Amino acid sequence: MNIKWTHCHRFALVVLLCWLDTALAQNPPDLPPVELTAAETAEVQKLVLPVLPDWTGDFEGMRERRLIRVLVPYSKTFFELDRGRQRGLTYELGKGLEAWLNKTQPYAKKSMQWRVMFIPTPRNELMPKLMEGVGDIAAGGLTVTEARLKDVDFTDPFAVNIPEILVSAPGSKPLQKLEDLSGQEITVRASSSYYEHLQALSTSFKEQGLAPIDLKAADENLESEDLLQMVNAGLLKATVVDRYIAKIWAPLYTDMKIHDEIALHDNSEFAWAIRKDSPQLKSQLAEFVKTHKVGTTFGNSLRTKYVTNSSKRILNATSEAEMKKFQEMVEIFSRHAGTYGFDHLMLMAQGFQESQLDQKARSPRGAVGVMQLLPKTAQDPTVAIGGIDKSADKNIEAGSKYMRLLADKYLNDPQLTQVNRTLMTFAAYNAGPGNLRKFRALAEKSGLDKNIWFGNVEQAAAQVVGRETVDYVGNIYKYYVAYKLVEEKNAARK
Repeated sequence: MNIKWTHCHRFALVVLLCWLDTALAQNPPDLPPVELTAAETAEVQKLVLPVLPDWTGDFEGMRERRLIRVLVPYSKTFFELDRGRQRGLTYELGKGLEAWLNKTQPYAKKSMQWRVMFIPTPRNELMPKLMEGVGDIAAGGLTVTEARLKDVDFTDPFAVNIPEILVSAPGSKPLQKLEDLSGQEITVRASSSYYEHLQALSTSFKEQGLAPIDLKAADENLESEDLLQMVNAGLLKATVVDRYIAKIWAPLYTDMKIHDEIALHDNSEFAWAIRKDSPQLKSQLAEFVKTHKVGTTFGNSLRTKYVTNSSKRILNATSEAEMKKFQEMVEIFSRHAGTYGFDHLMLMAQGFQESQLDQKARSPRGAVGVMQLLPKTAQDPTVAIGGIDKSADKNIEAGSKYMRLLADKYLNDPQLTQVNRTLMTFAAYNAGPGNLRKFRALAEKSGLDKNIWFGNVEQAAAQVVGRETVDYVGNIYKYYVAYKLVEEKNAARK
């Protein structure tokens, strides 16, 4: 039967298809999970880390097991994975402990030598998991504080009299004394000792009739080196870190201002946390610290080793020039993010990471525009958007739609929060959906949470493909945090 199509019919069909496209983006269908192939499963299995049951004994029990488990935050300073290779200050110190135990606590059989096992753990979970028995030591640049001593014990310190110093953004005004911090905006993690000390200083300012410090709680997913990176780029005005951390990163982050003369706290101690009522372990670790603390050959070698880092430098997404681009494109991102169910600032942060929001950007492999898509990807029937090389609007629409397709097909999991789904979609955008499946499978098999990116799936990503995807997602998140701060400040002014 022949049907005569009128202009009205065609218009109605176009409207219906547009509505259906938007509806599917906002209410994705229940798609079956995409399973790993046999080859992918075998590849993941080779990388799986052992998962041990919780255990809370003292050193005698560890001697029987010939095992000490170290909980450590995932950090470019203290512990990171890159294609299966472990490195960082805490890793080297832990391997030093392993060698020391095998020398001082030898066993006749080589197969029964001591092992130190590293368990990457989110920083705000270090103490709870230590007390639960997930690990035997919590490490990672921990400062001894009265608040922490209520829950855990500490080893003898590896370093003493560590000053906590201010680091400010390029172009910040000169600061000469503590009182100059009155009214200054400073960003640190609320779980850190820095926050505790800044609060006390701010209170003393108020008692003197001075303006309190404008203390901002940093996102807990950001480590000290991340905050330094953002300060160096001008995304944050200032932060506080231990002096040795600032010195480690100074060769890479050359624009930030390190204020050695302003010490907020000058007698901090760097030590490992252990469970209370562990006298045997504490005694053994006291002997270890004597030959491995700062001032010894081993301790001094670590202090000088970690002075460079290969991760890409973050750029200033909130400079005057970049904010002009932001204002020019925010409406486009808002419109397409709304259509495809994303936070527009997340997509803008991705656009900045990809091209610095530059539609003229071209990559050697042929990716074009703001979202750095390949034209063939945009022309695929699943995306079906042309002109991405000429129009920023079309480019951003295609990037947003492609992100939606990745999320719906590979991350259709009700256990995922919106933020984690988006972060993992970024990972798929960068490394490919096949690799994302491996990341999550490896995380789950290694006892990590496959539904949380930071501190969990990102560790698996570093094992499978190396640092590139971890840094890609991490940089986007930092730009996102910076954009949120800008919008919050703009809203406060209205």
